[in-house]
Parts: sequence; structure tokens; C-alpha cells
Amino acid sequence: MKIIWLGHSGFRIEIEDAVLLIDPWLTGNPVFPADRRAEALAGATHILLTHAHGDHAADTATLGAELGIPVACIHEVSEWLNADGKVQTIGFGKGGTIRLGGAAVTMVNATHSASIDFKTGGLQPAGSAAGFMIAGEGHTIYVSGDTDIMADMDWMGDYHKPDIGILSCGGHYTMDMARAAYAARRYFNFTTVIPCHYKTFPILAQDAAPLIEGLPGVQVIEPQVMTPIIL
Repeated sequence: MKIIWLGHSGFRIEIEDAVLLIDPWLTGNPVFPADRRAEALAGATHILLTHAHGDHAADTATLGAELGIPVACIHEVSEWLNADGKVQTIGFGKGGTIRLGGAAVTMVNATHSASIDFKTGGLQPAGSAAGFMIAGEGHTIYVSGDTDIMADMDWMGDYHKPDIGILSCGGHYTMDMARAAYAARRYFNFTTVIPCHYKTFPILAQDAAPLIEGLPGVQVIEPQVMTPIIL
């Protein structure tokens, strides 16, 4: 399995026979190297979208149409993306599981707002924010999406038993590093944790030191953009 950070909350995950682009916001992303766009997208088979805020979804319609690959996301956003028929979508809901190649992807809850905030004409409702449990190659990855600590993490950890956590923990808009460490200790039994939704803007955390300090015995990997993490 190969996990590649695209900056902010974007990831490329190569698992089973699927190449998943998670929240691939590339255009205007201040930490993504524009000259590596083709490399980041090569061979992608699906896009997974946690919610419709611009720092996650602004490139989704363009990439789905350009690459000719489906976008899997919550029902309301899938209907919006597919309104003109140019983007193939897989709309599903929390608790639903879909197969993307050999990987099983289950949508789970997140606590965060979810409007479409990057189009002219004001905010548009867009369902609700979500996270994903991605199972394959003997691992389960929890992609938290933008969220704070929530009680749902208790049953999610117990039921899905993810060993890898990709956690949005830059603070201000999501849980911060200390809160993410608390959630990981209390609700999960991760062997590996990868922080995201940080370093992008000055208002967000610029390093993961509190997360590392709060998770002794857990491999906390501070990702580097476009550098593969092989697990």
C-alpha cells in the first residue's frame, strides 16, 4: 500500500487495484507543486470526497471529467456534481459500503459544516461532512475528514478497528493536534497516524509535535508532499 500526501487534506492512496484520490484540491493549494500535477493524477481510478468546502472539492468536477473517473461522495454532493452529466458519481450515505476495485470503502460520520462555498451566488447546502474507512491489503485506514472529537469515534474504532489513521488536526477549523492525540488514544488502536489539514495556511498548525508527544508507541508520520509512505 502506498499513501502520498497532496498537501492540506489531499491524498493519493494506492490500495489493492485502486488508486484513490482523496479530497484532491490541487489548483491554488499553496503547498502542492503545480509541476507535479500529472504525476499526482497518473493512473487514478476514483475520487473520494469528504465534503464540499472549496479546500477539498474545488477541483473535483474538473478532475472527474478530465480523468473520466467516478467521484464517490455523499448523495447530495453527487447530485450536484452530476447535474450536467459531465461527471460520473457514486452517491452513498453514512453506513454505506462500496467497492472501489478491491478496496471496500465505508462512509462514516464527521462533525463539520458542509456547504458549497466556492461558487458564485452564495453558500449552497451540500449534505453533511463525512469520513471514510478504507479496507484492503490487510489494513483499514480511517480518513477522518474535517472533524472534531466525537462520541461516534468510540463505536467506529471498535467496529472497524482501523490500524492507520489519517487525521485532520491542524486546529481552528478541525480538532487540533492535542485533541487528535486524545481521540486516537481513547477511541482507536492505531499503529500509524498521519496528520493532515495542517501547514497549508498560517492559521493552521505548522508541525505535529503535540500529536507525536501525545501518542507514545504509535508511529506518527509527518507526511511530505508527493513523498510516498509505504505500509
